[in-house]
Amino acid sequence: MSGDDEVLTGRSRVTVFALFGTVLGYATHHLDERRIGEVAVVGPLTPGVEWTCLWHMARSCGRPTAKDTELAQWILVQATRAFVCGSGRITQAHDRGWKLEPGGKRVGFENTFANRDHLWTGNLVVDGLTPDQVAGRASCYAVPFGSLG
Repeated sequence: MSGDDEVLTGRSRVTVFALFGTVLGYATHHLDERRIGEVAVVGPLTPGVEWTCLWHMARSCGRPTAKDTELAQWILVQATRAFVCGSGRITQAHDRGWKLEPGGKRVGFENTFANRDHLWTGNLVVDGLTPDQVAGRASCYAVPFGSLG
C-alpha cells in the first residue's frame, strides 16, 4: 500500500539507531483516541538517504522471494531490536516530535507483529537531534541503496 501525499506529524517515543551505516528513526503513531501506538513509523535520518534504503536493506538481507509484508516485518524487527536491546542505538527519547514526509510506503499486517499492526516508512525528521547524531556511520557491511526498480 502506498503512502499518503500529506506530511504526518506526531509526538511519541523515538529510538534513533544505526543500521548498515545509516541512521534511522523509529517512532510510534496511533490511529484513534486509545493512543496505543499501533503504527510503527521508521525512516532514515541521515542527510541524503532516502526511505527506499530500508526496503533495499530488507531485500538484501531477507529471502529473495519475500513479499512486502515479510520485508516490512524485517524492518520492524531491526527497529524493535534497537528499541528493546539497544542494538546500534544512538539515543532514545520518551516524548519527541517527529515528521514523516509525504510519499513512502505503508504496509498493514494481517496479524499484530512486534506489537504493531502497521509499518509506515518514509523520510523522517526528528526534533532536537544534532548533526552528529544523524551523520552516517562506518559499517563493515555494504548494502546497495539503488532504486527499487
